[in-house]
Amino acid sequence: MNLLAITRHADLVERLRTAFEGAGHRVLQVSDPLEALAAEAWDRAQLILVDSVGDPMDGFRFCNLLRGESRALFQGLPLVMVFPEVPAPEDLDRLAEAGADGHLVATDGLQRILTLLGPMVEGAAGRSLGPRVPIVATGLRAPLASRISSILNHFGFTLETVPPRELRAALGDHRAQIALLGLDPAGTRTLELLRDLQHLEPRPYPILLGRLPGEALQRRLLLSGAMDWLHLPLSAPRLLHACNRGLAWLHARRVQQEFQFQLNDLRERRVLLEMEAAALRNEVLTDPLTGLLNRRAFNQNLENAFNQWSRHHRPFVLILGDLDYFKLINDRFGHLVGDEVLKGVAQRIQNSVRRSDLGFRIGGEEFALLLNEATLPAGLEVAEKLRHRIDASPIVLATGQQVFPTMSFGVAGPEGHSLESLFAAADQALYVAKRKGRNRVEAASVPGSGSVSVAG
Repeated sequence: MNLLAITRHADLVERLRTAFEGAGHRVLQVSDPLEALAAEAWDRAQLILVDSVGDPMDGFRFCNLLRGESRALFQGLPLVMVFPEVPAPEDLDRLAEAGADGHLVATDGLQRILTLLGPMVEGAAGRSLGPRVPIVATGLRAPLASRISSILNHFGFTLETVPPRELRAALGDHRAQIALLGLDPAGTRTLELLRDLQHLEPRPYPILLGRLPGEALQRRLLLSGAMDWLHLPLSAPRLLHACNRGLAWLHARRVQQEFQFQLNDLRERRVLLEMEAAALRNEVLTDPLTGLLNRRAFNQNLENAFNQWSRHHRPFVLILGDLDYFKLINDRFGHLVGDEVLKGVAQRIQNSVRRSDLGFRIGGEEFALLLNEATLPAGLEVAEKLRHRIDASPIVLATGQQVFPTMSFGVAGPEGHSLESLFAAADQALYVAKRKGRNRVEAASVPGSGSVSVAG
């Protein structure tokens, strides 16, 4: 008698060994269901315990896999779920749906283990034959079918012979996944059966029986889905070997499907995580009032643009802008109107730049633009157009009132600057614009030239 404990609870395994190994039973521990499936440890077990909680496969999915896809193979195999704590009523409902035979709590003592598992162990040990594997056959003469049935029955299989027209229905009724097909002399009927079986899901494992035909027919049979071939006269060892090979193929396909399911699940999780990360990144780097990028995003993008300039001499222009007399707007109209003005200015900024350019709100009424692949004269032109657009178009409030904001700009390019001095130069140009009367654009002096360019 073998007990397979698919569990990470080492203390429970020790109690199982204390309870049963003294009576001649063997307890085998495997850490998780996928390892058990891959190693086929379940194939040697006469009773299985499995953790309810697991990643990537939990005990409920393992039960469904054994009881569902392989019902005929494991219909009589006792299966007990191990919960880390006393299960809730909904867990017991899921337990019944999965087809488990009972449950333990990982902390249960010897008495509870013996009470629950003792009858199962004794019942399983008393069975001389394990669960039988159904096989459906068609196209076999009666004496050959009788001999095959006798051989297979002795080794834990059952054989059901049906007419060719009933093959599909019989495979479904008996939940059989191995089909023995007698090869007709011309091969026409067998080819039709093979093509018909290809449309079944899950697809069965067809084994052909008959004398070896010509090479052309062999090729057509293989291309139509034949998986194995038994020549006549029949050899009992070859018959058993072909059936066991079919079981191994079916098991490998089930494991592969489960792994593929897990991979698809992981891909879906990754997509969701990437979406959540993108949403979080957008939230962290976006100004919630205006929808422009914020000061954190500005610092990152300015540093990146300056590094591209230093390494590859890719030009860019930094524009700093500040609303004129914004405090007066807040004092006269209130902060809600001030917010509307900020949003209106942000909209004008977004409509004034290319897709490759970036707009930022870096302070209360302070804004910035990074123009990629642009020269200083082009930056001055963009700033002047934006200044004019803000000056010429009032912002209309929901009340019908109009607010006429203006904005001053300082423009600088990276030539001759460090990252820190570039920002300081643009800020100084903005200060000059404010000092000269506001609502104007000023260019920062290029180091070594001693001059300041004015546009506005």
